[in-house]
Amino acid sequence: MVTKPPQNDIDETALRVSKAKKVAVGVPAVVHALEMSIEQMGAVRSARALLRVNQKDGYDCPGCAWPDPAHRHVAEFCENGAKAVAEEATVRTVGPVFFAEHSIDELRGHDDFWLGQQGRLTHPMVLDEGATHYRPVSWDDALGEIADQLRALADPDEAVFYTSGRTSNEAAFLYQLLVRGVGTNNLPDCSNMCHESSGSALTETIGIGKGTVSLEDIYAARLIIVAGQNPGTNHPRMLSALEKAKQNGAKIIAVNPLPEAGLLRFENPQTVKGVLLGGTPIADQFVQIRLGGDQALFQAIGKHLLEADAHMGGVLDHGFIDTHTTGLDAYARAMADAEWPELEAATGLDELELRDIAEAVRLSPSTIVCWAMGLTQHKNSVPTLREVVNVLLLQGNIGREGAGVCPVRGHSNVQGDRTMGIYEKPSEAFLDALDEEFSFAAPREHGFDTVAAIRAMDAGRVRFFMGMGGNFVSATPDTEVVERAMARLDLTVHVSTKLNRSHVMTGRRAIILPTLGRTDRDRRGGREQRVSVEDSMGAVHSSRGRLSPPADDLLSEVAIISRLCDALFGRGARPGRTPSHSGDVDHDQVERLPAEHPVRADAAGSARPANTPQADWRAMEADYALIRRHIQNVIPGFEDYNARIDKGRTFFLPNGPRDARRFATSDGFAHFTVNPLEYPRIPAGRLLLQTLRSHDQYNTTIYGKDDRYRGIHDGRRVVFVHADDIAEFGFTDGTIVDLVSEWTGVDGVLQERRAEAFRIVSYATPRRNAAAYYPETNVLVPLDSVADVSGTPTSKSVVVRLEARAA
Repeated sequence: MVTKPPQNDIDETALRVSKAKKVAVGVPAVVHALEMSIEQMGAVRSARALLRVNQKDGYDCPGCAWPDPAHRHVAEFCENGAKAVAEEATVRTVGPVFFAEHSIDELRGHDDFWLGQQGRLTHPMVLDEGATHYRPVSWDDALGEIADQLRALADPDEAVFYTSGRTSNEAAFLYQLLVRGVGTNNLPDCSNMCHESSGSALTETIGIGKGTVSLEDIYAARLIIVAGQNPGTNHPRMLSALEKAKQNGAKIIAVNPLPEAGLLRFENPQTVKGVLLGGTPIADQFVQIRLGGDQALFQAIGKHLLEADAHMGGVLDHGFIDTHTTGLDAYARAMADAEWPELEAATGLDELELRDIAEAVRLSPSTIVCWAMGLTQHKNSVPTLREVVNVLLLQGNIGREGAGVCPVRGHSNVQGDRTMGIYEKPSEAFLDALDEEFSFAAPREHGFDTVAAIRAMDAGRVRFFMGMGGNFVSATPDTEVVERAMARLDLTVHVSTKLNRSHVMTGRRAIILPTLGRTDRDRRGGREQRVSVEDSMGAVHSSRGRLSPPADDLLSEVAIISRLCDALFGRGARPGRTPSHSGDVDHDQVERLPAEHPVRADAAGSARPANTPQADWRAMEADYALIRRHIQNVIPGFEDYNARIDKGRTFFLPNGPRDARRFATSDGFAHFTVNPLEYPRIPAGRLLLQTLRSHDQYNTTIYGKDDRYRGIHDGRRVVFVHADDIAEFGFTDGTIVDLVSEWTGVDGVLQERRAEAFRIVSYATPRRNAAAYYPETNVLVPLDSVADVSGTPTSKSVVVRLEARAA
């Protein structure tokens, strides 16, 4: 069933607009965080929760993946971290009575804000085909139905298993093992939609799909370029690190289409200066670049550095280049051919401005470039990030103190999920180690990423979907297509802490499995369990929830997956059809032939599939340390895993470029690359739209109706447009319009998508650029409009027109 995205839970007639802020955090942030915490958790529970977040003997924040400093404040959290904790640790609950009172049709009429505000899920629920309401179901029956559905598939590739970034290392490792035991690599995850472009570009150029810096490097850098990122909302604790870098003498350049309060001035509520003396100016220079112009910016920097070295010498690190890199000559020729007028047109900056930025890079003895989705969600994102690497390689800014690449990951442990094997294109080395550890043959054929999974579901080639956390329907592009694709499935399964839109836009049958959150105490096997996570800079540490969970019989993600593995592969397995492991499935073939496989009996006499992973699933459910022992046998860098995370200790995973200037590329060298310049050309009468978060939001979780840094109150359906563009298009500030996206597909046919009733807000954007919040505008992003190489949806470069509302 496809429905229009709901619009009725936030009264847009109450929307107010005030001046955008020029300072972030401060006392107002503390007050707002405490108000929301007390409203959701009460005073006592709030204190218990917040004093344990990001502490060595506590739990990792369920929000962003920014790393923890070695010496931690008693209040080691930010405003949005406090909101994330309050959202998860709320005392509100959603149980069988709630579902009996609210039909599925009614729930479909509510948006994610309303759904999330109802509280924590407490009981497994099932929606029968044709039913009007979810009904309660036992854990055994729910997991049994899932196992039966997987056995009934004609081919394992008819199943898709999604993962969000919140899942722990232990749960993620078991989850990917479950999926490969079923016989597929269909493991799309949220990385496909955010930092896949980073991984693609970095793996190709420096041999690792992660950043190469630590917090200590941030503190030691002399120049930090923050491009396409809004840390004041998305990673507020990063502001403390930038403040410390400033105190140590760093220059900071902010590159972004929108001025962001957090990069203008930071009032640190943990210091006297922040509370009483006006705080710290963060960005020494604000570069207001046009959307999609970042590739041209870094080409301009590289061109300037090469010219300066030719004129005066001493600019490039020739020792590093000669020893560790390849491809400089071709890159230098390409930059010599680059023309300043085109670089100006792409960036919206004149040559003097571009050279001024490049001079800051030339004069810096150690430079870090940080970025987020503002660089990764364009068609030319991978070439853009290759150009970032080119600039850093010129001066040897990889593998030394205070220098390197810093992709700032969003969701807590999204990077750890990928390290644990949540990836549709696993390496042969990983699969070989997995086979040896668990005595089976994992499938080798690459699986579906997020966009390919949606296409396959919509084409009827997938029958089963399971989401481990997250909100797939609201996180993905092309909302109407996604909802239609979900409706075509036989069974959708979601492992979740809170209700969201993915629970109401379902397959013919649907199961909700409630789970423990990061903040919840997890007592299993007669002891309190802990899990582990990897932060945005490759550091691993433990996390142990301390709060009473919302229901006594809630299972952790680890327990849910362990029991499902046992039902499929272990003593709890039931005889019947089992997954195929042929490894040569044609993804373009719609019709599937059934494949029967023999089963064999284990020592207890239960039947189990012949080619499935062998493990003691029930023992791992009772002791997560056993999972970590398997991880250390499969994944390099996790030796002595349990001992190294004991008592909250942190360890860094191996990082060749950072640790030893070692590059695991095809030839062992870091690669300069040549990337033909690309940037968006905006048709007459149109705007280029970027989707973004409000301040009261984390990914698809909406905490409230405000974005106080941008001056938006009590509403979300706004579009930020330059005043001159508003006048040119014949509108006025405050006009209500429809946003209509335009995209020409590979067949040459112009496609349109519509998001209704958005208020125009005059804002300091570049001309012909606009911005609006997601998930409300995800409907405008075409499924087939993706970044080259990475396949990431182009949510930061959507061509739209503003259309007057019909009278």
